[in-house]
Amino acid sequence: MSNQQSKLDKRSARPQTIASAMGELLQIFGVRASDADLAKRWDKIMGPEISSVAKLAAIKKMRDGRFNITLRPANPAFTLQLSYMTNEITAKINKYFGRDAVAKISFRK
Repeated sequence: MSNQQSKLDKRSARPQTIASAMGELLQIFGVRASDADLAKRWDKIMGPEISSVAKLAAIKKMRDGRFNITLRPANPAFTLQLSYMTNEITAKINKYFGRDAVAKISFRK
């Protein structure tokens, strides 16, 4: 009991956002909450091959509930390579959310 209590007593130096706190809670129950959850777990979702080449620059949620994803390549030369990988990136994001979540993927230099 004291071990659990000590975990509850610990506070971070900076306050957490609600999305971050809820994302952790919902992950325990196996639910993916939002675009903030996607941004926080980008490296884990994409794997080392894609996450080392592209970082998530922006997420815009559309009215239909799908997302427009903007990626920032680590080097502008990777833009062409990433454009060939859009189907794989889309599939990984859709698998993570468990639905057709991606409307469009674009790149920002």
